[in-house]
Amino acid sequence: MEGHTAFSEYRLSGGVYTVMHTEVPKELGGKGIGSQLAAGLLDLIRAEGAKVKPLCPFVRGYIEKHPDYADLLA
Repeated sequence: MEGHTAFSEYRLSGGVYTVMHTEVPKELGGKGIGSQLAAGLLDLIRAEGAKVKPLCPFVRGYIEKHPDYADLLA
């Protein structure tokens, strides 16, 4: 929907992305946008050869549901 933005907040240090927060506006909820965001972020992290520390409960849960990303855990 126009005018709404989903995002993940993260920090990069020493080759590890610490993901603190993911937000999907309620207007965009239920459309799989959060999952697309998480997968895109994790794919970029993998492409960089980096690791992830998922403090964000959504991204942590996404990795638990998609164990093919578990190798990225720091």
